[in-house]
Amino acid sequence: MASLAASSSFDSSGSVPSADARLRLVEFLIHSAQHLEVAPTVKYSALSLFVDRFFISLRSFMEAGNTRSWLFHPVTESNLQLFALISLWISSKMHDSHPLSVRCLKSLANNIIKDQHFATRDFLEAEVLFMQVLNFEIGTTNIAFLNLEELWMQIKRVAIVGDLINFEACMEIMDLLYEKEETSFLHKSPSSLAASILVASYLITVPKQKWEFPLLPWVKFVTSYREEEIIKIVRDILKHVLDPSSDLQG
Repeated sequence: MASLAASSSFDSSGSVPSADARLRLVEFLIHSAQHLEVAPTVKYSALSLFVDRFFISLRSFMEAGNTRSWLFHPVTESNLQLFALISLWISSKMHDSHPLSVRCLKSLANNIIKDQHFATRDFLEAEVLFMQVLNFEIGTTNIAFLNLEELWMQIKRVAIVGDLINFEACMEIMDLLYEKEETSFLHKSPSSLAASILVASYLITVPKQKWEFPLLPWVKFVTSYREEEIIKIVRDILKHVLDPSSDLQG
């Protein structure tokens, strides 16, 4: 196996994926979630655990010398793919009445992880390591997806236009934002991100002649965020989801 220092998949610290590797890993997790047909809550909880927390905590965990596991020495892209599957496994245990089994995860890994073969014991070891990196704090009650789902249900109860907002488009926007490293800062405030994705999807999917509902004042009322703050985040979202010249209209 190639040494970590020689790999272009990681930064100079050897524990943080490069931008290209990060994109491949996010796409790997999304593809795996689709293949396993998990619920959106499981998928986005896994993305939050893996991208928002595992990536961020890994460097300090390794620098503290907490483990000598071969899964971290070296950290390879295939090993991180295993941890992506582990995030889905943990999320499934939290949100599904019939969680994913090691057997189905191992079968998927055998088919799509080309550079490494993982045994059942490797999944069990990786699960413990994953939770150690997160200091066993694996709660996912305050993730953007759950906030977004709740806002979408609320607007459907109070306005006809809520039925015109395409929730699939909301999830596609969230996927794109996870794929773009420069938007990672948006995930630090799940509730404001959720509100902004809802507004962005409204602008993208609702016909302009139907823009009669006072969406921004409503969002301000239910979330307490200032309209100017939401508009700024929506501009950032549209810049990355649409054309760089995209702008907030109306």
